[in-house]
Amino acid sequence: MTDSPNWYNQRVTSLPYRFLSSMQGSLGIGANLNNWSAKDLAVAKEMIAAYKSVREVVQQGSLYRLVSPRDKSEMSATESVAEDKSIAVAFVFLHSQQMRYPAPRVFLQGLDRNAIYKMRPIYGHLLDDEPKTASGAYWMGNGLSVILGGDYNAAGFIFERVSK
Repeated sequence: MTDSPNWYNQRVTSLPYRFLSSMQGSLGIGANLNNWSAKDLAVAKEMIAAYKSVREVVQQGSLYRLVSPRDKSEMSATESVAEDKSIAVAFVFLHSQQMRYPAPRVFLQGLDRNAIYKMRPIYGHLLDDEPKTASGAYWMGNGLSVILGGDYNAAGFIFERVSK
């Protein structure tokens, strides 16, 4: 996780976007914390706590590439699922937006179809009518309607199994 604007290409990205991007692997902070505001440090504290809760599944779980950024896609999405399917984490990124179309639904993979999962956001929002608790079959069959807009926007969601 580095500073913004990026030293190499001068691209400006939000702190949550940079954190969520880094959380897909091994989160590390290479930014100059002396330049961060109190609000930035508070966001960092929340993001680091969220990462610690999903670090094992991200680093050792099964990785699903839900939406590829190839073929000129404006977005990408990944999901990591624990081997026992007790927890999953999804990351959704909007790289650029041309016409302000809503982001397409993101369909999860690898969950236990019969288990009930409770969703909690790391950062970002779903449409208001999305359930907070549903079966694995629901999340995989109906997907998520993530609210994203603009350039370099991101969201992350944790799915924890609450019953089989």
